[in-house]
Amino acid sequence: MGFFVVLLFFFLFDWYVFSAIRTLTSGWESSWWRLGVHASFWTMHVVLIVLMMWGFDQMQKTHKMGAWGVMAGNAWITVMITQLVFLLIVMGGDLVRLAEGAVHWMRADAQAGHFIPERRKFLVQMAALTASIPFAGFVYGILKGKYDYTVHRHFLKFKDLPEAFHGFKIVQVSDVHAGSFDDFEAVKRGVEMIKAEKGDLFVFTGDLVNNEAAEFEPWQELFGSIKAPYGQFSVLGNHDYGDYMPWPDAELKRQNLETLKQMQARAGYRLLLDEHADIEKDGARIQLIGIQNWGHGFSQYGDFEKALSNVAPDSFKILLSHDPSHFEYQVKDHPQLVHLTLSGHTHGMQMGIEIPGFKWSPIKYRYPRWAGVYEANGRMLNVNRGFGFLGFRGRVGIWPEITVIELQRAV
Repeated sequence: MGFFVVLLFFFLFDWYVFSAIRTLTSGWESSWWRLGVHASFWTMHVVLIVLMMWGFDQMQKTHKMGAWGVMAGNAWITVMITQLVFLLIVMGGDLVRLAEGAVHWMRADAQAGHFIPERRKFLVQMAALTASIPFAGFVYGILKGKYDYTVHRHFLKFKDLPEAFHGFKIVQVSDVHAGSFDDFEAVKRGVEMIKAEKGDLFVFTGDLVNNEAAEFEPWQELFGSIKAPYGQFSVLGNHDYGDYMPWPDAELKRQNLETLKQMQARAGYRLLLDEHADIEKDGARIQLIGIQNWGHGFSQYGDFEKALSNVAPDSFKILLSHDPSHFEYQVKDHPQLVHLTLSGHTHGMQMGIEIPGFKWSPIKYRYPRWAGVYEANGRMLNVNRGFGFLGFRGRVGIWPEITVIELQRAV
């Protein structure tokens, strides 16, 4: 029943868009062209629905979305967002016209109900032109944007940063989701960008895979080539535990996680599991804390108190925690001061708008702190937009991120 309700909703949605397309094509001299456009509209939607259903059926059987399912999903999201922009503009015009008609009717105006087809046709043309912008954006995001790696630089000042760490450079990457990659050369280019930053410390903040450790195997050597003088450290994200697919038994699931841990070790990453590591430089030190995934509304494997045990109360602390909601619920108000938290998880929803002085993504309504640097109670949080992608196989406006943070001692 739920499926048919959703299907009915999308049919009504499509029918409203189709009515506007009929307005757009009403002046065409060739009836064959009109028929071709109308038939193509409905054929496209039927094919997309069939492919989506087939793709989800395959995913239930194999726990992986096949190539056709991925293509159908990308196409469906592109069409739906394009149609939504188109519909909102047309509907806005129709509502204005309806309001005008209601006013004329209440006034018993002779013009009540008067309809100007040319005006609606012009509105539909403007809607089509406007909707072409997100359409082009999604096409680019699917073909190129998902590998359009962008470096975000932050210079963060702390009064109690040890002098020896002034200018210390941390390179952060998060949410690789290796099982989604489909272009080795593009990913290699991103890894080369990471290495070119020559960070003092490299950190990875979770979700190395989508579900299975085997997804990382083709990429282990490439990501293992990332080196930093003060080490490479990582933590687990919610997808790394294999919670989003069924396992024949608990032992296979446990083995999958152990294999992923071993792969990270072979790649040269020290995985921090509710523990800390001392980073020493010129006789001074900072303490790097890593917690297993802890997320509001997601798995909560991490033990923050355990991670803080044996940590010096007066030391400068950096926390690796995959989900930024952990900062909100446990870190920012904790009696033990953690100066900087590095997270990921949100992906910036892989779509949104970022221009100088303004950024927006629908994910902000789930995660108020969803991308970039935030401060609360004298503590800082950086949320990485993610290196990879999941679900929607593209990125629109929110590009894959390599974070470079330079620690500075405030005067």
